[in-house]
Amino acid sequence: MKSVALHNLGCKVNGYEMDVMQQRLREKGYKIVSFDEIADIYIVNTCTVTNIADRKSRQMLHRARRQNPDAVVVAVGCYVQIGEEAVRGDAAVDLVIGNNRKRDLIPILENYLRDRESGDTVIDINRTDEYEEMTLTETAGHTRAYIKIQDGCNQFCSYCIIPYARGRVRSRRQEDVLREVRGLAAAGYQEIVLTGIHISSYGIDRGSSELLELLLKLHDVEGLRRIRLGSLEPRIVTEEFAVQISAMPKICPHFHLSLQSGCDTVLARMNRHYTGGEYFRTTEILRKYYPNPALTTDVIVGFPGETEEEFRVTQEFVRAVRFYEMHIFKYSRREGTRAAAMEGQLTEAEKSRRSEILAQAGREMSRAYRTSLIGSKTQVLFEEEKEIGGRRYFVGHTPQYVMAAVETDGSADLRNRIVSGTVGGFLDEHIMILK
Repeated sequence: MKSVALHNLGCKVNGYEMDVMQQRLREKGYKIVSFDEIADIYIVNTCTVTNIADRKSRQMLHRARRQNPDAVVVAVGCYVQIGEEAVRGDAAVDLVIGNNRKRDLIPILENYLRDRESGDTVIDINRTDEYEEMTLTETAGHTRAYIKIQDGCNQFCSYCIIPYARGRVRSRRQEDVLREVRGLAAAGYQEIVLTGIHISSYGIDRGSSELLELLLKLHDVEGLRRIRLGSLEPRIVTEEFAVQISAMPKICPHFHLSLQSGCDTVLARMNRHYTGGEYFRTTEILRKYYPNPALTTDVIVGFPGETEEEFRVTQEFVRAVRFYEMHIFKYSRREGTRAAAMEGQLTEAEKSRRSEILAQAGREMSRAYRTSLIGSKTQVLFEEEKEIGGRRYFVGHTPQYVMAAVETDGSADLRNRIVSGTVGGFLDEHIMILK
């Protein structure tokens, strides 16, 4: 029995695909071991979103080679897709597999183990309209499962290489999504998170948006208690969209709306397809139909040419929206994108300064949002037992994705159970008490 060590880099889509690859390897009889162990085969699911991600991908591949010089080292995914020639020329790498070929990992790997030949393992991702069907039957968490519903992106933001690594929008068939979710729900998973490279585009490759239609069908899946949406494009949240999803109680009132900047001039340079005003109206629509939704976002600071005034506009904008959480990213130059060639590249010191200013605002808003929930009724899906301050607690998440805990005396196992209660005060900076 050959041993395989796997390491995943990058986004939730990569994580889903890695889970499926690991699942298939285990089903074929391979022994899955930690990446820190000596293994016969090392598989790195790579990322290429920034130059730093490329470097981390190379580092993990080289680390695998150092751990066992006789192992088969496999590079998979986005870094391969963008830099195939360089990866094939890397002495640390034996086998490369691009995107839309991950489902073929087993035959590609076994062909290489037998003949030491890889064959054609990287397709022209920009010339395919085929969705790579993969099905997950279990995950490590056993409470929440990520479900990939689409791949690719047609947006071409000026800072982003992903459309070139993932190709154009390709949507999974609704019946395949439903089959996977029904299987996971029957296996005891109570919450799913819909993910993809750009889930707001789901169905447009077939002529029109199908996201609402899919949500209505998922809402009827027996045993499924929660549906959480991954990152949404602000423009998809129309009045009609909000009316329909608010009528589906399984949809969690937690919406991740990608922002990147609150300043219209920066948004235009980024090639984002909305203005700050349009984004703000999206948040107002959600708050019209949900009493206190959790709104989260991503913000890039230090984009090329971002002036102090433009940054100030973003600061004011995020405070006006009142986000529950913000993920702050310092702009990272990515060769091959339009932004990499733009004038006005900021220093790392300036990007760090701005990042900390927004991070502080984010911490204040996050605490304010959690505080606003105190005294409200909620339900917590418990995920794990842990020790906090010398006491034992079960910890999980509310529908708003706020972490909450209840003290345990060890008499009952609350994992994968949904418990109703009232939000109390803070157990620590990030965890609320369920009363």
